[in-house]
Amino acid sequence: MKKGVKALSFALVGMLMLAGCGSKETSSNSEKGGTNKEYKVGISQFAPHPSLDAATQGFKQALKDKGLKVKFDEQNAQADINNTQSIAKNFVGEKEDLIFANATPSATAALNATKEIPIIFTSVTDPVGSGLVKSFDKPGGNITGTTDNHPDATKKTISFITDEVKAKKIGVIYNSGEENSRVQVKAVKKITDEKGAKLIEVSVSNTSEVKQAAESLVGRVDAIYIPTDNTVVTALDSVIAVANNKKIPLFVGELDSMKKGAVAASGFSYYDLGYQSGLMAADILTGKKKPSEIPVELPKTLKLVINKKAAEAQGLQVNQDWSKLGEFYDGK
Repeated sequence: MKKGVKALSFALVGMLMLAGCGSKETSSNSEKGGTNKEYKVGISQFAPHPSLDAATQGFKQALKDKGLKVKFDEQNAQADINNTQSIAKNFVGEKEDLIFANATPSATAALNATKEIPIIFTSVTDPVGSGLVKSFDKPGGNITGTTDNHPDATKKTISFITDEVKAKKIGVIYNSGEENSRVQVKAVKKITDEKGAKLIEVSVSNTSEVKQAAESLVGRVDAIYIPTDNTVVTALDSVIAVANNKKIPLFVGELDSMKKGAVAASGFSYYDLGYQSGLMAADILTGKKKPSEIPVELPKTLKLVINKKAAEAQGLQVNQDWSKLGEFYDGK
């Protein structure tokens, strides 16, 4: 073998060995879900409150756990429908790889803005009724996600109010402009009718009206129920203040609000719900699945939690037998 040819042969062998090592490393990263690409993900959260905040945190953590490099453009609409539309249009202009829409108004605005960029939603009560997806099993189009409307959650809470607290008149405060709230109030009305209780509805259009709405229920109701309404939950402190001062037991539609000062809620972790959504997003970003191929998911866990401190503050005597129905909140 000539000297030049021999040197070339060794060089080729070395290149092949290096290429082999590189392929092995790339394969290993792929198996872990990692990638060298940095993805652009727009986050549109409808309002600032604990449940939606937790869902966003869970979503981001899931992508991190999957080993994806993501640049987040995180925007909050401050409970303003017009803001959701502006945010969605900006995301389309920025050509985001995926949009995470946290709550129904944000999801609706995102879908109106694009039929091409994949959209993952969470904290949506009625994805079919709101026109986001065709069905849970086959969402269709460029959108899918998780719903916060567990079929048993509302029933468990309202049953606790009527059966254990013995409330005959239940007040509900909600924003009639929110599709998810209308769906929930309709469900509550059906349950209260079945239980022989009366539902007294008070509607608000913005957070500044929430305190007055709560005060309007004083002397008219035995208990107050707040669904997962973005407008009312944002101003929940004002409802808690009325409930404490007037000794009216307050119940809510999710656990984060319960911790702030409501007697009880049947719910789940919004962080976990957001995490579920993040796993969906990871599959879409890495090309494993399309949104239309991923069914809409329900929360995976559900529990009734009772806040002893809130119950006492609102004039309700705690029954230790309630531990058989759920668990007591210890302030952590």
